[in-house]
Amino acid sequence: MSEPTTKVQQPDANATAPGAAPAAETAAAPEPVRLNINSDPANLAAVRKAVEDLAQAGGFEDNACGEIALCVNEALANVMRHAYDGAPDRPIEVAAELDGDTLRVRVRDWGKGVNPEELPAKKRDPLTPGGLGLVCLRKMMDDVTFTPQPDGMLLEMTRKRRRPSHWLFDLIRNWKR
Repeated sequence: MSEPTTKVQQPDANATAPGAAPAAETAAAPEPVRLNINSDPANLAAVRKAVEDLAQAGGFEDNACGEIALCVNEALANVMRHAYDGAPDRPIEVAAELDGDTLRVRVRDWGKGVNPEELPAKKRDPLTPGGLGLVCLRKMMDDVTFTPQPDGMLLEMTRKRRRPSHWLFDLIRNWKR
Protein backbone atom coordinates (compact mmCIF):
# COMPACT_ATOMS: atom_id res chain seq x y z
CA MET A 1 0.00 0.00 0.00
CA SER A 2 1.43 3.39 -0.92
CA GLU A 3 1.52 6.24 1.50
CA PRO A 4 -0.89 9.15 0.92
CA THR A 5 0.71 12.20 -0.62
CA THR A 6 0.06 15.67 0.57
CA LYS A 7 -0.21 18.31 -2.13
CA VAL A 8 0.07 21.95 -1.18
CA GLN A 9 -1.60 24.25 -3.68
CA GLN A 10 0.07 27.60 -4.16
CA PRO A 11 -2.26 30.60 -4.19
CA ASP A 12 -3.08 31.99 -7.61
CA ALA A 13 -1.53 35.45 -7.91
CA ASN A 14 -4.44 36.52 -10.15
CA ALA A 15 -7.20 35.12 -7.95
CA THR A 16 -9.59 37.39 -6.09
CA ALA A 17 -10.34 36.73 -2.46
CA PRO A 18 -14.03 36.22 -1.63
CA GLY A 19 -15.69 39.62 -1.18
CA ALA A 20 -12.73 41.52 -2.65
CA ALA A 21 -13.06 43.84 -5.61
CA PRO A 22 -11.98 42.40 -8.96
CA ALA A 23 -8.56 43.53 -10.20
CA ALA A 24 -10.09 45.79 -12.87
CA GLU A 25 -11.77 47.90 -10.19
CA THR A 26 -8.60 48.28 -8.15
CA ALA A 27 -6.37 49.21 -11.09
CA ALA A 28 -4.38 52.40 -10.88
CA ALA A 29 -6.01 55.55 -12.17
CA PRO A 30 -5.27 56.41 -15.81
CA GLU A 31 -2.28 58.65 -16.40
CA PRO A 32 -3.04 62.39 -16.47
CA VAL A 33 -2.94 64.28 -19.76
CA ARG A 34 -0.27 66.97 -20.04
CA LEU A 35 0.03 68.68 -23.43
CA ASN A 36 1.87 71.75 -24.65
CA ILE A 37 0.51 72.80 -28.02
CA ASN A 38 0.53 75.75 -30.35
CA SER A 39 -2.65 77.67 -31.03
CA ASP A 40 -3.06 76.03 -34.44
CA PRO A 41 -6.63 74.68 -34.93
CA ALA A 42 -5.05 71.54 -36.41
CA ASN A 43 -4.19 70.58 -32.79
CA LEU A 44 -7.80 70.56 -31.59
CA ALA A 45 -8.65 66.98 -32.54
CA ALA A 46 -5.63 65.41 -30.80
CA VAL A 47 -6.23 67.28 -27.54
CA ARG A 48 -9.96 66.58 -27.62
CA LYS A 49 -9.26 62.86 -28.19
CA ALA A 50 -6.67 62.66 -25.39
CA VAL A 51 -9.05 64.16 -22.82
CA GLU A 52 -11.99 62.11 -24.10
CA ASP A 53 -9.89 58.93 -23.78
CA LEU A 54 -8.97 59.88 -20.21
CA ALA A 55 -12.63 60.38 -19.32
CA GLN A 56 -13.51 57.04 -20.93
CA ALA A 57 -10.73 55.28 -19.00
CA GLY A 58 -12.02 56.95 -15.85
CA GLY A 59 -15.44 55.37 -16.20
CA PHE A 60 -17.41 58.30 -17.59
CA GLU A 61 -20.45 57.40 -19.70
CA ASP A 62 -20.18 57.87 -23.46
CA ASN A 63 -22.45 60.95 -23.46
CA ALA A 64 -20.38 62.55 -20.72
CA CYS A 65 -17.14 61.81 -22.60
CA GLY A 66 -18.54 63.52 -25.68
CA GLU A 67 -19.66 66.55 -23.66
CA ILE A 68 -16.26 66.86 -21.97
CA ALA A 69 -14.50 66.61 -25.33
CA LEU A 70 -16.79 69.30 -26.77
CA CYS A 71 -16.00 71.60 -23.84
CA VAL A 72 -12.26 71.12 -24.29
CA ASN A 73 -12.65 71.85 -27.99
CA GLU A 74 -14.70 75.00 -27.31
CA ALA A 75 -12.28 76.24 -24.64
CA LEU A 76 -9.30 75.83 -26.97
CA ALA A 77 -11.14 77.39 -29.91
CA ASN A 78 -11.99 80.39 -27.71
CA VAL A 79 -8.33 80.79 -26.72
CA MET A 80 -7.26 80.60 -30.35
CA ARG A 81 -9.91 83.04 -31.53
CA HIS A 82 -10.16 85.54 -28.69
CA ALA A 83 -6.93 85.39 -26.66
CA TYR A 84 -4.62 84.98 -29.66
CA ASP A 85 -6.68 86.60 -32.47
CA GLY A 86 -6.14 83.56 -34.68
CA ALA A 87 -2.34 83.45 -34.46
CA PRO A 88 -1.42 79.76 -34.93
CA ASP A 89 1.94 79.81 -33.13
CA ARG A 90 1.09 80.82 -29.56
CA PRO A 91 1.50 78.46 -26.58
CA ILE A 92 -1.34 76.66 -24.81
CA GLU A 93 -0.94 74.19 -21.95
CA VAL A 94 -3.65 71.59 -21.36
CA ALA A 95 -3.74 69.36 -18.29
CA ALA A 96 -6.43 66.84 -17.39
CA GLU A 97 -6.51 64.41 -14.50
CA LEU A 98 -8.87 62.20 -12.59
CA ASP A 99 -9.35 62.93 -8.90
CA GLY A 100 -11.66 60.26 -7.52
CA ASP A 101 -14.93 60.61 -9.42
CA THR A 102 -14.01 64.04 -10.78
CA LEU A 103 -12.22 64.96 -14.01
CA ARG A 104 -10.26 68.21 -13.77
CA VAL A 105 -9.20 70.05 -16.92
CA ARG A 106 -6.94 73.11 -16.99
CA VAL A 107 -6.25 75.28 -20.04
CA ARG A 108 -3.54 77.92 -19.69
CA ASP A 109 -2.82 80.61 -22.27
CA TRP A 110 -0.59 83.67 -22.51
CA GLY A 111 -3.05 85.80 -24.43
CA LYS A 112 -4.96 88.97 -23.61
CA GLY A 113 -6.05 87.83 -20.14
CA VAL A 114 -9.64 89.00 -20.60
CA ASN A 115 -12.02 87.24 -18.23
CA PRO A 116 -15.13 86.31 -20.24
CA GLU A 117 -17.16 86.29 -17.01
CA GLU A 118 -16.62 90.06 -16.77
CA LEU A 119 -17.73 90.87 -20.32
CA PRO A 120 -21.25 92.23 -20.87
CA ALA A 121 -23.78 89.66 -22.03
CA LYS A 122 -24.34 89.59 -25.77
CA LYS A 123 -27.71 89.13 -27.39
CA ARG A 124 -27.72 85.73 -29.09
CA ASP A 125 -28.86 85.35 -32.68
CA PRO A 126 -29.60 81.68 -33.43
CA LEU A 127 -28.88 82.30 -37.13
CA THR A 128 -25.36 83.60 -36.49
CA PRO A 129 -22.65 80.98 -35.92
CA GLY A 130 -20.63 81.12 -32.72
CA GLY A 131 -21.41 82.33 -29.26
CA LEU A 132 -22.22 78.95 -27.70
CA GLY A 133 -18.78 78.01 -26.35
CA LEU A 134 -19.25 79.49 -22.88
CA VAL A 135 -22.84 78.25 -22.77
CA CYS A 136 -21.59 74.71 -23.40
CA LEU A 137 -18.88 75.00 -20.76
CA ARG A 138 -21.33 76.24 -18.13
CA LYS A 139 -23.97 73.63 -18.93
CA MET A 140 -21.84 70.56 -19.58
CA MET A 141 -19.23 70.97 -16.85
CA ASP A 142 -19.94 71.07 -13.11
CA ASP A 143 -17.61 73.97 -12.40
CA VAL A 144 -15.91 76.51 -14.69
CA THR A 145 -13.45 79.05 -13.29
CA PHE A 146 -11.49 81.68 -15.18
CA THR A 147 -8.49 83.00 -13.23
CA PRO A 148 -6.64 85.91 -14.82
CA GLN A 149 -2.85 85.52 -14.71
CA PRO A 150 -0.33 88.36 -14.95
CA ASP A 151 0.44 87.16 -18.48
CA GLY A 152 -2.74 85.44 -19.67
CA MET A 153 -5.59 83.26 -18.39
CA LEU A 154 -6.11 79.97 -16.58
CA LEU A 155 -9.37 78.11 -17.20
CA GLU A 156 -10.24 75.30 -14.80
CA MET A 157 -13.18 72.98 -15.46
CA THR A 158 -14.43 69.99 -13.50
CA ARG A 159 -16.95 67.28 -14.22
CA LYS A 160 -18.15 64.56 -11.86
CA ARG A 161 -18.49 61.04 -13.23
CA ARG A 162 -22.17 60.60 -12.38
CA ARG A 163 -24.49 63.35 -13.50
CA PRO A 164 -27.27 63.59 -16.05
CA SER A 165 -26.13 64.62 -19.51
CA HIS A 166 -29.39 65.15 -21.32
CA TRP A 167 -29.51 68.95 -21.08
CA LEU A 168 -28.14 69.43 -24.62
CA PHE A 169 -31.30 68.08 -26.20
CA ASP A 170 -33.39 70.53 -24.14
CA LEU A 171 -31.13 73.41 -25.17
CA ILE A 172 -31.49 72.60 -28.87
CA ARG A 173 -35.24 71.98 -28.62
CA ASN A 174 -35.85 75.30 -26.81
CA TRP A 175 -33.29 77.39 -28.76
CA LYS A 176 -35.87 79.09 -31.03
CA ARG A 177 -38.27 79.97 -28.22
